[in-house]
Amino acid sequence: MSGSSPPRYLAVYPGSFDPITLGHLEIVERAASLFDEVVVAIGHHATKPGFFPFEERVALIEQACGHISNFRAAHFSGLMIDFCRQIGARVIVRGLRAAGDFEPEFQMALANRDLEPAVETVFLIPAPERQFVSSSLVREIASHGGPFQRFVPEPVARAMEARYPQFYGGEQQA
Repeated sequence: MSGSSPPRYLAVYPGSFDPITLGHLEIVERAASLFDEVVVAIGHHATKPGFFPFEERVALIEQACGHISNFRAAHFSGLMIDFCRQIGARVIVRGLRAAGDFEPEFQMALANRDLEPAVETVFLIPAPERQFVSSSLVREIASHGGPFQRFVPEPVARAMEARYPQFYGGEQQA
């Protein structure tokens, strides 16, 4: 087997990332240290537009993760496991914030294993100070003028502040 190169490990980190938080960013950074390449895969739901338009979410993720050399953003619709097959990913990365996250993530991992045994699911746990942070929490705090900025990367903070000029100044975006 001499002369053959080791297999490449392409990992997918799926989510809506609406918006990407520092907890998400930590998971991307840690996954990037474990795998050859990490694809942050933004789920596209035609009936669920989200807080940030899809294209803006992609741009914010690219800005937040720009320092990670083996990262790229992509989008998918349909089954995550089909997207993994399409791009040749061997690993799905999921973050577990609290015990309540485990049961649905475990069920999804088992379903994915049943659909495609060659794709493994790896769970990463964020630092304690980020275990309670979620995109919906960030949106809720920002919508009331609260101090959400410590939970998100700087580009996201600027974009969210622009959405709420009545609280944070600046010009309102559509």
